[in-house]
Amino acid sequence: MASSFEDVGGATDLLAREIARRRTFAIISHPDAGKTTLTEKLLLYAGAIDLAGAVRGSRTQRHAVSDWMELEQQRGISISAAALEFELEGHHVTLLDTPGHQDFSEDTYRALLAVDSVVMVLDAAKGVEPQTLKLFEVCRGHGLPVLTFINKLDQPARDPFELLDQIERVLGLSAAPMNWPLGDGPDFRGVYDLEADAVLFYERQQRGRRMEPVAVAAPTDPVVEELVGAERQRQLIEAVEIITGAGTRFDPEAYRQAKQTPVFFGSALNDFGVQPFLHALLTLAPPPAPRASSAGLVHPGDPDFSGFVFKIQANMNPRHRDRVAFVRVCSGRLAKDMLVTNTRLGTELRLSRVYRFFGRDRETVPEAFPGDVVGVVNPGRIAIGDTLCAGRLVEFPRIPRFPAEQFAILRPSDIRHKKFDEAVAQLAEEGLMQVFMPISGTRNPIIGVIGSLQLDVVEARMLSEYDIPCTVDRLPHIAARWPLAKTAKPLVLPTSGVRQALDSQHREVLVFEAQWVLQYTLEKNPHIDFRESM
Repeated sequence: MASSFEDVGGATDLLAREIARRRTFAIISHPDAGKTTLTEKLLLYAGAIDLAGAVRGSRTQRHAVSDWMELEQQRGISISAAALEFELEGHHVTLLDTPGHQDFSEDTYRALLAVDSVVMVLDAAKGVEPQTLKLFEVCRGHGLPVLTFINKLDQPARDPFELLDQIERVLGLSAAPMNWPLGDGPDFRGVYDLEADAVLFYERQQRGRRMEPVAVAAPTDPVVEELVGAERQRQLIEAVEIITGAGTRFDPEAYRQAKQTPVFFGSALNDFGVQPFLHALLTLAPPPAPRASSAGLVHPGDPDFSGFVFKIQANMNPRHRDRVAFVRVCSGRLAKDMLVTNTRLGTELRLSRVYRFFGRDRETVPEAFPGDVVGVVNPGRIAIGDTLCAGRLVEFPRIPRFPAEQFAILRPSDIRHKKFDEAVAQLAEEGLMQVFMPISGTRNPIIGVIGSLQLDVVEARMLSEYDIPCTVDRLPHIAARWPLAKTAKPLVLPTSGVRQALDSQHREVLVFEAQWVLQYTLEKNPHIDFRESM
């Protein structure tokens, strides 16, 4: 008996240790703020890659490791959320690299549901931009703590106080500077660490070589003047007086409660300020937290395994042509060959192969712990939002579909309908697009996406992954609605401007050509509930 108690105790201790060292986060930004560059530099410091990938530059330079899709490499942007897993300073880190392009997809939203904290990258010259704000609202809705990296200080930048004020005004988030820039653009000389009283000196001729900070007694220390000059020292002294007097000082609890963001200044491209930022991320970011479920809060330390599917990706490996479900582990220990229940279907599934990811690359692992993002081969019985569990049955909240904003008719260039239909079904299963089959007229599907770039992605992937040339005929339509009748009264529609179709589950859906057509239909049918998503 004693040995069984020891086994249980040992397993509990192991689970607690593994949870404590997990850090699972995503990076969000507006396009061109430097998100992918920062991602690559973090991986470089972690020793996970040998050479930071270049987002721009000559054709001979390697691509960012997180941008594995062909179209991503052609355009130098992140299109699909990628999981990157590595060990660093005793921590097990999972980074979900989210798309940062102008027309991001549902993939971005779903990735943010699978992390415990977020890194927000801002351009020092532009501050908070529209895309950042859009993504931040998703983070706010889920109470995710946010760490801020203000990038590109080696280029002309806004006043640091103006940037902090903008974060507070636009995002409603208290901003606590952790270091302070010493100049900007050609006059940028480094940053002053406000917590450690140290100067991290920047010299362009170092070409990204790492330098140790110089410890000083205070901003008034003569050493500071020697390093950055009298004028920059004077500006630093004034800034520190304002910060310590009326500014926001860092409060770990306020950060964990998503009420405050620690702010760091640096330059990802020149590898300046990245290492201390990464250390702060590992130190400050929270480990996995409890999650709400149908059975109440599920704690990471609960012995029974549970997790949810937030992404499905087909054809990550062109040789295997398989479909991989990305699972965020929420509690317990996931073991290879474990029998789990898909709560939605009430069916059991054996996880014969469990993968960890590094962009497109993957390797099998014998186990996984809360905070980990793992891949399991999807035999067609797993969907986005599904809960997988063993032991106690739980179900995490379903992942909502976001209303499509762009529509098109997808036409194959030949008549290979079966192969075409299978490819469309797989891409729809990933959540890349919503598919509506017109009730009358052509049998070519209407596809709906959030951003117009996703239409290019669909066309490119149909050709490169399924060898099916297609044309994407963009439609002027602006919205889709699912009509749910409250009474037996019939649906009244205008004579034109609306297409009737069926979704992938054969439910009626209406696709509207203009806002006035939608408004007319709503007014004529008060007895019907028009749903934005299902």
